[in-house]
Amino acid sequence: MENVPDQFDREILKQITITKMPFGKYKDIFICDLPVAYLEWFLRKDGFPNGKLGTQLALVYEIKSNGLQEILEGLKKFYRK
Repeated sequence: MENVPDQFDREILKQITITKMPFGKYKDIFICDLPVAYLEWFLRKDGFPNGKLGTQLALVYEIKSNGLQEILEGLKKFYRK
């Protein structure tokens, strides 16, 4: 993970990999494993929640909607040893 520019970036990438969704239809699913359709539902509804969870969901949405899922696979291998 040497190419990640600073501590904040590494921490949020780690968190989306090891944190589970705290509520709703996908409760207890790792945030990085949420389907794009669920993330799009948040956007259509009222947007992502405020705070840390919303930031994490928005990041996963950006990664997945831009076809960069391989990033998530690498993160899972790195952080879920």
